[in-house]
Amino acid sequence: MPPVLPYKISVLVFLENRAGELLLIHRNKAPNFGNWSPIGGKLEMAMGESPFECAVRETLEETGLRIGTDDLHLFAMIAEKAYEGESHWLMFLFHCRHPLEVQPPDIDEGRFGFFSRAAIARLSIPETDRAALWPIFDRYRDRFVALRADCAPGRPVRVVIEEVTPPPPSPA
Repeated sequence: MPPVLPYKISVLVFLENRAGELLLIHRNKAPNFGNWSPIGGKLEMAMGESPFECAVRETLEETGLRIGTDDLHLFAMIAEKAYEGESHWLMFLFHCRHPLEVQPPDIDEGRFGFFSRAAIARLSIPETDRAALWPIFDRYRDRFVALRADCAPGRPVRVVIEEVTPPPPSPA
């Protein structure tokens, strides 16, 4: 029988500047210590915080950018099993429609940088992000997809799509 692991709920927020470069944080803390990743954090479950509220709060706390829930597009929900062998995660991925004008100053969590999508492929990023997260962003950021990923250590990440919304209609 596999060990019982804690279940955590979090958000990731994909922010861009006007040039279309994505904001990433080089993390000083676990999870993803020493790697570049989008901003985000865990839901304040004791407060009954929704994923949208969490994304708004984390964006303000980490970047200083004030946004509303209407600035966010929820494009993915991912259930990760046994991430790093430590816990299960339910993650909500948001694309922020409001551009970030300046690079935020460093915070306790890490330092920031803007990167083109091509440059991200050359960065130190978690293997699960390389195998699943960034391909999901590339393919579904204007839609919605629900997935589950088996991230058990010692095996390749296996991603299963559970639902995808149809693409938006083409402009006439």
